[in-house]
Amino acid sequence: MGDAGNYELDQPQGKLDVESLLSQLTLTEKVALTAGKDFWHTNPIPRLSIPSIRLSDGPNGVRGTRFFDGTPSACLPCGTAIGATFDESLARQLGRLLGDEAKAKGAHVLLGPTINIQRSPLGGRGFESYSEDPFLSGVIAGNYCKGVQDKDIVPTLKHFVCNDQEHERMAVNAIVTERALREIYLAPFQTAIKLAQPGAVMSAYNKVNGTHASENKRLLEDILRKEWAWDGLVMSDWFGTYSTTEAIEAGLDLEMPGSTRFRGAALTHAVSSNKVKETELDNRVRNVLNLINKTRAAAIPEDAPETELNRPSDRALMRQAAAEAIVLLKNEDNNLPLKKEKPILVIGPNAKIATYCGGGSASLRPYAAVTPFDGIVSQSTSDVLFTQGAFAHKLLPEVGSSLRTEDGKVGFSLKVFNEPHGSSHRTLIEERHLTDANMWFIDFANPKLNKTWYADIQGIFTPDESADYDFGLSVHGTGRLFINEQLVVSNMENQKPGSAFLGSGTVEEKGTVRLEQGHHYKLLVQWGCAETSQLKQGGLVDFGQGGVRIGSAVSLSREQAIADAAKLAKQAEQVVIFAGLTGEWESEGYDRENMDLPPGTDDLISHVLDANPNSVVVIQSGTPVGMPWINKAKSVLHAWFGGNETGNGLADVIYGTVNPSAKLPLTIPKRVSDNPAFLNYRSEGGRTLYGEDIYVGYRWYDKVGIEPLFPFGHGLSYTDFKIESLSIVDHGTEKVCKVNVTNTGSVAGAEVVQAYISPPKASDTASGIQRATKELRGFNKIYLEAKQAREVAIPIDVLRATSFWDEARNSWCSEKGTYKVLVGSSSQGPFLETELEVSKTQWWNGL
Repeated sequence: MGDAGNYELDQPQGKLDVESLLSQLTLTEKVALTAGKDFWHTNPIPRLSIPSIRLSDGPNGVRGTRFFDGTPSACLPCGTAIGATFDESLARQLGRLLGDEAKAKGAHVLLGPTINIQRSPLGGRGFESYSEDPFLSGVIAGNYCKGVQDKDIVPTLKHFVCNDQEHERMAVNAIVTERALREIYLAPFQTAIKLAQPGAVMSAYNKVNGTHASENKRLLEDILRKEWAWDGLVMSDWFGTYSTTEAIEAGLDLEMPGSTRFRGAALTHAVSSNKVKETELDNRVRNVLNLINKTRAAAIPEDAPETELNRPSDRALMRQAAAEAIVLLKNEDNNLPLKKEKPILVIGPNAKIATYCGGGSASLRPYAAVTPFDGIVSQSTSDVLFTQGAFAHKLLPEVGSSLRTEDGKVGFSLKVFNEPHGSSHRTLIEERHLTDANMWFIDFANPKLNKTWYADIQGIFTPDESADYDFGLSVHGTGRLFINEQLVVSNMENQKPGSAFLGSGTVEEKGTVRLEQGHHYKLLVQWGCAETSQLKQGGLVDFGQGGVRIGSAVSLSREQAIADAAKLAKQAEQVVIFAGLTGEWESEGYDRENMDLPPGTDDLISHVLDANPNSVVVIQSGTPVGMPWINKAKSVLHAWFGGNETGNGLADVIYGTVNPSAKLPLTIPKRVSDNPAFLNYRSEGGRTLYGEDIYVGYRWYDKVGIEPLFPFGHGLSYTDFKIESLSIVDHGTEKVCKVNVTNTGSVAGAEVVQAYISPPKASDTASGIQRATKELRGFNKIYLEAKQAREVAIPIDVLRATSFWDEARNSWCSEKGTYKVLVGSSSQGPFLETELEVSKTQWWNGL
């Protein structure tokens, strides 16, 4: 549609005179500026020409201002996918795309990137972050921020800090040593700020060592602003403010969302009674005004309309990112790539669904979402067969795109009323045509609506085959589902709490009905808003007017479907299995219970591999999953959640159009119990003990000698690379590792050269401090044609690369001694080694 390069906006407005405005603002106006006007906007002060600015989720795409029936957007691959690219340049390009998307959505501030650390494979929101490694996370985040800022949009680092689990996320106390806090959890923020100086930081929901992050003065003032000399704005996570005075004094500038709960009259009273000094309030207001100034260059008007870009160049970039994020875990006998000219059998639960992003606030409505099956069909020049094999849904697949309206459009109608179903006189308030049957009315508004209101959802369902069909209904509110006026599902009485709508909804109630192929059936859902719900759940967050999710699928006999898949696979020359998780299994709001794939998936993969050992296994998930069948598989790809272009990116790699070059940004353990956070990953008695200390991810597996299934930094290629001739060139405080890299194979490809620093033995140092066996301190991705050789340089900041946090001195310490420099293509080597001498011990603070 539009092009951000030709986006018609006013010329950049003049900057606000912040100090002059502070002298003119009334107390009431100052207080108003420190809280949101609504869910996505700050408060304006029209009499002083202070505009409202718009903030928008999120880390992998710009949603705009609506959860319900939002404007379609570009959805990038998830955080771990971008981390897997190990590509600074690509991260910056993706940031620029998000900057353009923000302008199209009228957003001045982007709520991303997410740079928390994956302590455990079970984190429900782990897919949003980049890595278990703080250095990789910080470097990718810094370049992402640079790209967003190239378009004059303000990025927001989140969630500051230790928001590393979903269980009791708003109440849990993260108990962490100062050393682990500095070396692991604060380090990505420190690196990203050093690289890009982003204009905003979002505080975390949780407590850190006894104090909520949003009112933690040591984090927000002492470290972020004073020690790091950062001068941006700190906003709360949505509903993540818990006090008036404490949060203001700690340095929380902006409470989100509006309407305010802790500012407004409460803050006015606190200042009037001298509980909060007006000079302290001025500090908060000053940062809000400075943020507004940082957005002026983008020239986005207040309350700008939300539009779509969907440019060919953007789709090409997203396709490139989707492909370059895919990790080739295993490829015995050069089983991959497959051949386009040969027939192929496609199997699996993820084949005909577009698993493009995880769940929660990172999710959005994409311009389009390409399924793996469609990606294969678009590139194959021969027959493509399909069999389901197994389902992997947690809730029945959302049914919207399978419905048709009375006039034949894809989707269904939503009719809104104030009167309940069965009333003799109902007045239609609003009618919409929708295609997504997962409707969350958190931001739905109509001035004619009463507090309690109702909706009829209607569409025509035409089965592809004669079979028993399951229908499901999950609600935040109440609902009944009818097929041709026959009641199939009731979710009205005896409601049970479930995970839908970030935990505010019910479990999915189901019913089964026999339907005949080609017949047209009228589907009707009668829904009542949240006020009608029997689930009167307390909590810190009000998720508005409720929601309804309608699902459907053929009733499938798992055993028979697996047997059918194995039979077909035995006869097929080329087979690919698409399996994994979805945004239902990995989502904001709850953590995973285990590392297992959905029920039936492992059996399906195992039986198909028994029937045809050459079958290619493709796993989609944002975080590690168990692979009990791994020894049977010759070829395994890990594909993450790949954004709008998921299916095309997968087909590009499967058919060899793109040579895989990604590396694992996290460790895949053999068992979840091997993970260092296994005994400490959930809230118990209101706290989570970070008992693994600094030994997160590969640091733990190295230290205790546990062999992972696949190590951090692992990733294969369709070609081979040789790394040799390591040398170090001295550039003062910076040293540059240089190696020669040769593509010894027959196809072009890319290698990620990784540099790790290994410290002296504790017994050989004055401090006697135990440290990780090695830590990533540099990397460089190099693209080479077949047989091409090039020199690769990796800069190493020696002071930072050799430092640990000295708790006794409350500062960083680069300790005198002999360090090893290890250069290879994975955290497990093989490595080229050399030594690095630190001649004197130095203590330092700051960025």
